Amino acid sequence: MSDSRQAKKILIVEDEPDVASYLEMLLNDGGYETIIAVNGNDGLEKLEQKKPDLVTLDITMPESSGTRFYKTVKADAELSAIPVVIVTAVTGYGGDPYGYKKFLGQLKNVPEPEGFFPKPIDREALLAKVDELLA
Repeated sequence: MSDSRQAKKILIVEDEPDVASYLEMLLNDGGYETIIAVNGNDGLEKLEQKKPDLVTLDITMPESSGTRFYKTVKADAELSAIPVVIVTAVTGYGGDPYGYKKFLGQLKNVPEPEGFFPKPIDREALLAKVDELLA
């Protein structure tokens, strides 16, 4: 585990406790500090307070969806530089696991996320993407 990883904070925005715990364990084992938020509103509050280096984001959550969270972050001049890696079970037409990523790419004035992983999560690929984005 490198010192650069140790210094990096990742905000996990996920309403399913089992998935949040899994991501927390995976990222902690990878040498990262983690913060958990249980919905989009909680995520925005913690994003502004804790200033993480990266966000993992679920899409379907109570109170404030991941889509709303994502659009809010990417429209904010101070927050938009924080990489967002979407981790979701939301699929597109015909069960396409990357359908939601395509949907986001079609939204006006909303960039594609820096990373996108359908559930179930490929742990090695997710950690490799996080390492790449935080290098």
